[in-house]
Amino acid sequence: MSPARNVKGGELQVCSLAPLTGFMRDGLCQTGPQDLGSHTVCALMTGAFLEYSRQCGNDLVTPAPEYGFAGLKPGDRWCLCAARWLEAAEAGVAPPVILDATHERALRVVALADLEYHARVATP
Repeated sequence: MSPARNVKGGELQVCSLAPLTGFMRDGLCQTGPQDLGSHTVCALMTGAFLEYSRQCGNDLVTPAPEYGFAGLKPGDRWCLCAARWLEAAEAGVAPPVILDATHERALRVVALADLEYHARVATP
């Protein structure tokens, strides 16, 4: 099986191991047929985005120990659903994107130009 590709055409890079992210909880924004939400955009969490997400009914801040989820804080990286990232962009609160760790499937929902506009240089 060939490695997953990022939106730039290269090999998909790790988004985050701490906190452990990804639909498959492997640190990568990998996806597959069972990932209906397309958790493919690697983003750097901001306070504005986390509050926006909470107001939309997806509380990413409150810990849920029963799922092994410690809650997110500004500065954490997380694999977001492409459609939610796009909604946040349209609302003016899109978190910065790590292109090397954003799966190419995100391009089914989000234009590359929009991702590039919000891109941040990848740093481990």
